[in-house]
Amino acid sequence: MAGTVMLAYYFEYTDTFNVHVQGFFCYETAYTKPYLGPEDTSAIPPALLYAVVTGVPTLLVSHSRQRLCHKTLNPDCSRGTVLVIKTCCHLGVYMFGLFTTDIFVNAGQVVTGNLAPHFLTVCKPNYTALGCQQALRYISHQEACTGNEDDILQARKTFPSKEAALSVYAAVYMAMYITFTVKAKGTRLAKPVMSLGLMCLAFLTGINRVAEYRNHWSDVIAGFIIGVAIATFLVVCVVHNFKGKQLLNEDPPQDHLSNNPMVSSPRVESPLEKYIASQLKPNHVHFN
Repeated sequence: MAGTVMLAYYFEYTDTFNVHVQGFFCYETAYTKPYLGPEDTSAIPPALLYAVVTGVPTLLVSHSRQRLCHKTLNPDCSRGTVLVIKTCCHLGVYMFGLFTTDIFVNAGQVVTGNLAPHFLTVCKPNYTALGCQQALRYISHQEACTGNEDDILQARKTFPSKEAALSVYAAVYMAMYITFTVKAKGTRLAKPVMSLGLMCLAFLTGINRVAEYRNHWSDVIAGFIIGVAIATFLVVCVVHNFKGKQLLNEDPPQDHLSNNPMVSSPRVESPLEKYIASQLKPNHVHFN
């Protein structure tokens, strides 16, 4: 887990991994969309996204574990320390998947260097100096841009979409958690509504990325695929639909019948046992 966090940190906040410099054609219309400002000005800023994908699962898992402890017959579960430990165990797998998703996305962005729809707007290339009298001229060198370096670097990291991947990972993982663990009383539509609501929020996050010209459709779809794949793998193969190691019960029930069989088979002595027993009997002396 620590290695996953460190690798995600190096991808996110350091220049350890250089982004691939992808070229472009002069006046390419796919990259001339308007630039609507930095990520903080987006309708779904990164701070809000990170708060939701970490805070909502934490509250949901904590609440469900607390309710489960009130219903269990094990008195140790009601202790504060035990409850915190069990909650952290459940959240640990989720957080591992969240950091893994971030690593997958950052690795894809660094390797591909795919350009954002607003790349040429922030790049501000000097078309005259680049010899762009012909629109089909291909520009591949990094010095072609004259705009802000941070904006240009950010515009080179769009495939796959990180926001789409993180949001759909959280939505799918929590939807499956709700489906397999939460006991809803009353209507049967409570769990489907909650699950589909989370999926809808993730879908709107991807739509927002395309609407603000921050990602292409292909970027968002690739992010969705990565998030769904990692969430499904963890739930099915690692935690076994949250039932693999008695995740819902505190202790497995004891089978008292296994220790006390109802029917006992009769014991049969072998001829060897009979012979040994006869030799061990004391000899009786008879006096006339």
